[in-house]
Amino acid sequence: MSEDSLTELNLYLKEFAQKRDWEQFHSPKNLSMALSGEAGELLEHFQWLTEEQSYQLDAGQIKDVSHEMADILIYLLRLSERLDIDLVAAVKEKMAINEKRFPVEKVKGLAVRGDQIE
Repeated sequence: MSEDSLTELNLYLKEFAQKRDWEQFHSPKNLSMALSGEAGELLEHFQWLTEEQSYQLDAGQIKDVSHEMADILIYLLRLSERLDIDLVAAVKEKMAINEKRFPVEKVKGLAVRGDQIE
């Protein structure tokens, strides 16, 4: 498996689940709930840190955060496979929408929501 292929990673995860007969548990509902839970676990690592402290994690904290991020990606990829969604295409489509919603000349340097842009 090459390190940079989302398609190959998705196939690896599918085979991993199939070998263990876990596909029966990988419904979109269950995978989205697991994804949310893992995102919560990631948040716990940053919950009481200042902005500055969040950039200064030690090696052990980085390892723990990387594992939580991996869990999130695993569930997201499994969900995309189960729903037959091409995530790369979806990201490109969403970024095209974001390009229109957040024009550089109106939002550069600002932290605003889309509905706050005039």
